Amino acid sequence: MSQINPQEIRIIKLATYASVSVAATLIVMKLFGWWVTHSVSLQASLIDSLLDACASLINMIAIYHALKPADKEHRFGHGKVESLAALGQALFIGGSSLWLLHEARDRISTHEPIESTEVGLIVMAIAIVITFFLVLYQSYVVKKTKSSAIAADMLHYKSDLLINAAVILSLFCAQFFGLDMIDPIFGLLIGIYILWTAWNITMQAFNVLMDSELDDEERKNIITIIKTHPEVIDVRDLRTRTSGLQQFFQLHLLMRPDLSLREADHIAEEVEAEVLKVYPKSQVMIRLVPEIPQGKRHLH
Repeated sequence: MSQINPQEIRIIKLATYASVSVAATLIVMKLFGWWVTHSVSLQASLIDSLLDACASLINMIAIYHALKPADKEHRFGHGKVESLAALGQALFIGGSSLWLLHEARDRISTHEPIESTEVGLIVMAIAIVITFFLVLYQSYVVKKTKSSAIAADMLHYKSDLLINAAVILSLFCAQFFGLDMIDPIFGLLIGIYILWTAWNITMQAFNVLMDSELDDEERKNIITIIKTHPEVIDVRDLRTRTSGLQQFFQLHLLMRPDLSLREADHIAEEVEAEVLKVYPKSQVMIRLVPEIPQGKRHLH
């Protein structure tokens, strides 16, 4: 039986609180910066932060439900709520990027100048520092827990780092070189990047919801662990999937036909224990299959 470490639950929840708090702080800062500068690229960053706040709030609610233990109606737990949240985030982000592309195109036509760039530069520099420390913590949480929802949230804020850097470059060029047209061009580039990010999040969430297999390296590792048991002849029909923090493995163990049911069941328990040492949040479902003598095998 899989076990979710209470400490991991705590740091995941803390990551959701941190992302919502950071998003709210960035919205206030960027709203002021955009109001003062009228910069399209800063407006793009503000829109991205607004959507980050919505996405992070959805994330926080989804993770609250995803971390609930399995119950009578949901025997495999609630982990897929994380992927549904990630899918919802992708829809938010994709919609915002299309609107941003439209805004940037209009600004290229109107040639509206940027004002008070010094304020914008200060706002965006502070935003980069705050976002950097959030991404640092989220990266730690993802490595520790493999949470898909936090990974999706981290993608948003990683893109924010690039977006904020682009805004700073845009404001710098406008301030010191008078290149106001760089601002809407950067707005277009940021919009395209956000759209690409939304696509990546969508595909990751879709793969989990469709019960996609773990990658080949992980599958080979699982088989290697199982085959280290001296009584296991072979592993057949390994099926893997993920759901939130948990992984589910189904497989057939090929063993000697002269083993008693008690002996075979004991071997299966030992195999499961070895797998859980490496994948402590997994559930392993094993079917015992006796080896058929060479002369009696049939083609399937």
